[in-house]
Formats: sequence, structure tokens, C-alpha cells
Amino acid sequence: MNAIVIRSAKGTDAREVRRIVEAAYEGYIPAIGRRPGPMDDDYVKRIADGEVWVLEQSGSVAGVLVLIETTERFLLDNIAVDPGRKGTGLGRALLLFAEQEAIRRGWNRIELYTNAAMTGNISLYTRIGYQETGRARDHGFDRVFMTKTFTAIS
Repeated sequence: MNAIVIRSAKGTDAREVRRIVEAAYEGYIPAIGRRPGPMDDDYVKRIADGEVWVLEQSGSVAGVLVLIETTERFLLDNIAVDPGRKGTGLGRALLLFAEQEAIRRGWNRIELYTNAAMTGNISLYTRIGYQETGRARDHGFDRVFMTKTFTAIS
């Protein structure tokens, strides 16, 4: 794998962020029956709010991560990798970064949710230590809520 850099997104990244999210999620439309939520997010606002990170590989944006911190939780809101680079470990690098960022900010757990139809994602998250905490219909989507707790904060 070529060297990667994960950095906070800039306003000039918004177009590429949207492109990657659209490409990464479009294959889920038939299973869900509509556009997944991340496809319709306002990335210009998310970037301005400091919630978006991009993964660069060989000088181009190859992955996107949206992290939202509130007083109640640290949420991994979205993770997307350019489909042409899927299976190269970039998604895992983004997941590890999200966990490290949660720890850096003083959290001992990270939360996420995914669509119930995205069974491959649920399996992946379970394999890497996330536990399902519930399922619910939320904003018109059948969602699976998951949490990973860290045993030690360093």
C-alpha cells in the first residue's frame, strides 16, 4: 500500500468527498430501496463544522470519515472508501483512526450505526470488536446501532 495521510477535510475537498460517498453507497440502493442517508448529507456544512476527515493516498482523496462528538457520545457517522480502492486496507485505516481520535479526545467508547441491509458491514464491525446495542427504525431507515468500548485509555 502506498503511504496514506489522514487529515481534516478542507472546503476544497467537498466535491471529492461527495463523489466518494456517492460511489461507495450507490450499490446499496437496491437492498435499502432508497438512497442511503450519507448520500444526501451536507458535506460542505460537515467540513465547516470540523467533522470530516479525508484519507489521501498517492496525493488523492481515497476515503472519507465523518466523526461527530456531542456531550453524550462520540459517533462514527460515516466511513466511505473509493470503490476502486476497496479491499486495500483503507477502510480499516480509517476505522483505526476513528478509534484513536475517540481515545485522544478522552472517550472510552465509540458508537456507530449502519443500515440493517448492510450485513457485510455489520459482520465486519462485529469482527473488530463492535457489539450490537439495538435496532430501530430511524429517519425512515432500519438501523443497527453498535458500540465499541475501549478497555484502556492511553
